Amino acid sequence: MSQDSQHGRWTISSSDDDDEALPLSGTTTSKPHRPAVSSHSPRPSTSPPSPKLEPVPVEVKPEPTNTPVSSLAIGSEARRSAATNKLNPVKYETSPSLAGKRKKEASDGSGWALSDSDDDDGDVKAKSVSKRAPSPSPKAKKPKVENERPPSPHGRLYYIDEPDDFFETSIPRLNDTYRFYLNKVTGLDKKYNSGALHIKDILSPLFGTLKESVQFNYCFDIAWMVNQFPPEFRDRPVLIVHGDKREAKARLLQQAKPFPHVRFCQAKLDIAFGTHHTKMMLLWYEEGFRVIILTSNLIRADWYQKTQGMWMSPLFPRLPNGSSESAGESPTFVKRDLLEYLASYRAPELEEWIQRIKEHDLSETRVYLVGSTPGRYVGPDMERWGHLRLRKLLYDHTDPVPGEEPWPVIGQFSSIGSLGLDKTKWLTGEFQRTMTTLGKSSHRPDTPIHLLYPSVEDVRTSLEGYPAGGSLPYSIQTAQKQLWLHSFFHRWKANTTGRSHAMPHIKTYMRASPDFTQLAWFLVTSSNLSKAAWGALEKNNTQVMVRSYELGVLFVPSAFNMKTFPVHKNPFPVSSSSGFPVPFDLPPTSYSPKDQPWIWNIPYSQAPDTHGNIWVPS
Repeated sequence: MSQDSQHGRWTISSSDDDDEALPLSGTTTSKPHRPAVSSHSPRPSTSPPSPKLEPVPVEVKPEPTNTPVSSLAIGSEARRSAATNKLNPVKYETSPSLAGKRKKEASDGSGWALSDSDDDDGDVKAKSVSKRAPSPSPKAKKPKVENERPPSPHGRLYYIDEPDDFFETSIPRLNDTYRFYLNKVTGLDKKYNSGALHIKDILSPLFGTLKESVQFNYCFDIAWMVNQFPPEFRDRPVLIVHGDKREAKARLLQQAKPFPHVRFCQAKLDIAFGTHHTKMMLLWYEEGFRVIILTSNLIRADWYQKTQGMWMSPLFPRLPNGSSESAGESPTFVKRDLLEYLASYRAPELEEWIQRIKEHDLSETRVYLVGSTPGRYVGPDMERWGHLRLRKLLYDHTDPVPGEEPWPVIGQFSSIGSLGLDKTKWLTGEFQRTMTTLGKSSHRPDTPIHLLYPSVEDVRTSLEGYPAGGSLPYSIQTAQKQLWLHSFFHRWKANTTGRSHAMPHIKTYMRASPDFTQLAWFLVTSSNLSKAAWGALEKNNTQVMVRSYELGVLFVPSAFNMKTFPVHKNPFPVSSSSGFPVPFDLPPTSYSPKDQPWIWNIPYSQAPDTHGNIWVPS
């Protein structure tokens, strides 16, 4: 089956289910060869089989063949040394046959972890390869066994060592306005990490004397996580909040066996194809309490060469004994909303944390929480979660902008779900209505929507090369059903920040002025562009259904005594004293006719990446 659009032509084999995204896994070999047609068997079904199509080779647009070698020799040492592989590329082979029909894998001390994906119409929640593991010798290949974790295709040399000063702890400025930070990225010039934070910084004793913590996330490498704590805190109790079930849960528990101080809380996922996608840290200190809401999984790859974002709360002091239940509330009601979010888990393991939060003063907080929790909601409850929660906040706490020219909506994400057969089914219907809400102003259907998602060339020339695409799980099965979406796409460009080559795992949404110098609001969140994350209206708009747990923070100017946020054009060193630090270039750059969105389960073999690899699903 082939599909044509202004952004590429794809052909897929008949063995791929239309509504199933195939995860990638495999090994690196030294001999490039033509991509093979996938030959894994379709899963058993009691329904009549769909008609099979003739297997044909996968076809993609040719990449430029005259790229000078010198153009690849930029950035990290690994990228420079990889330039020598230009004329002798190695094959970065992936094999969906081992893992294509199962839920995500959790990493262990010797295997690999997978990054996040969320499709809401039946696409398997697959994850990208991310953890270092030795590549097996081709002569010693084990037989492929169902549910066996494949070896990492990243190979022994995937990670380069961070420079000596990389882990020098950064302390955010005490007068920082927004408390929004990016992560440190290995392989960039030091100035582009100035003011950015690594997980070791977040857990540093300079931020408080840690007593206990909770880690909410989607993907974990327990041994790696424990090692990020400073030695004096490494045995402090940690509660892991996850969504794994059955075999994945068993693997996660197995990871923690060497660490008796690690406990678990399983999030309830009662609606099919939902995930526990929230990424949050609750840190309890001798001096008080802190909340971190972020976009990174707890695996090394997410803190290595990807662009991530986080909001770090102030240190919340303990309230005096005998304080009322309403004490310590912020003007943005973040204490109430955080307690409501935690209560939605209905988990006894979180009760002591709910009580601790009640005992602390969160009044300094100036952001709003935007969460999603699985369920079907009617009446006033429809505005508690998902995009309708965001719509309510924008209605109540923003003001219409002057002038008639519409302010564009910008959405930036790392995964895409099935959004419908045409743009009106969800994107330019209920979702656009939410994103264009500004106070009590009327809805403008002519508002531009700019969606930032990396192109194939963005991924190919990135610090990680093609492996970065494993964390951008947009499948051919989903893409071919919504070619209309690609006309909204814009490139991932962060040239002024020096971070274009660190592919985004961050997710941000905002409303900008027509000249892109001001923001009406800004949201950093775990929510990708999917109905599973944001929710979708049902039953003639009388009910909203949300599949996943998600969490983000909304910045609105009124909470900072401003009318709009000025945009910080060059946010390095990171400081929001002169404007909001938007993590990519504005105005957005539209895809050219030759640009293709990154599709993770079709081959890219015409041009090697920055490590000399090609990408061949098989």
